Amino acid sequence: MAECDQCGRYENLPYQCRRCGQTFCAEHRLPENHSCPGLNEWNDPSGVFDSGFDDSVNKEGRAKGAVKRVTGTGGFFGYFRGNMTYLFLGLMWITFLLQYLVFPQLLGVGRNTELWASLFVLRPGNITYVWTWFTSVFAHGSFQHIAFNSIALYFFGPAVEQRLRSRKFAALFLGAGILAGLAQIGTGLVLGGTAGVLGASGAIMGVMGVLTVLNPNLKVYLYFIIPMPLWVLTFGFALLSLVAGFGSLNGGGFLGGNVAHIAHLAGLVIGLAYGSQIKGNQRAPQSLRFGGGGGPGGPGRGRF
Repeated sequence: MAECDQCGRYENLPYQCRRCGQTFCAEHRLPENHSCPGLNEWNDPSGVFDSGFDDSVNKEGRAKGAVKRVTGTGGFFGYFRGNMTYLFLGLMWITFLLQYLVFPQLLGVGRNTELWASLFVLRPGNITYVWTWFTSVFAHGSFQHIAFNSIALYFFGPAVEQRLRSRKFAALFLGAGILAGLAQIGTGLVLGGTAGVLGASGAIMGVMGVLTVLNPNLKVYLYFIIPMPLWVLTFGFALLSLVAGFGSLNGGGFLGGNVAHIAHLAGLVIGLAYGSQIKGNQRAPQSLRFGGGGGPGGPGRGRF
């Protein structure tokens, strides 16, 4: 028999603490129950003291295990670590619901109000509102606008993310989207324009630019029907943006409208430049089906 160093009780089957070396009874066997000197230094990996039948086990280990299950590679958030494309798609649609349901219907903040624009639209007048550099990438001007962009990102995004890995893909998407929006706004400031910009098209054109460099002959299906090489789709859309962009700058243009053509071109240039830098790393897929509306649709719908 041995005497418990904590309470003095004699124990037939004593427990010796591996941290402090003292002997204890069943009641005081755990470090937290006998004020073990090494308790503060102990790193309990997800509850190693949890016997399954003793309610006095270390609850901190359980908490860490729960957090790990949620945020680890097999948890809910861990799913998005390798699927930034779908995370961005989700953020686009969440932002869309905030724009047209939550704020106008539930909070009474209409889309034509200053507050609404200050939250979602990058404008020459609020270029110092840094949050709009990010929110404007995920905000959209209409259901058609977000639908076209979602289709393009859904088909092109995973192919590029697989090659860049999620972190670099996220940097490309956000970087191209932000710089494209700023390019559009910068052009407006030079020319005295006041229209704002919103949408993910600049970011998506960056993604398309990278994929076009990696595999220009990749077969895509416009409207899921018309086959063509990716470079034809990419540069065909760029040509339309170029013609329409200069036409709108001159006060006309048959495709001018409320589409941010300068942002399209800026995003594409960023994607082509980055794609040229990483070309040759991995082999690209041989076919994709794309169903957009003549290309991804504005980062901006110009005026909102």
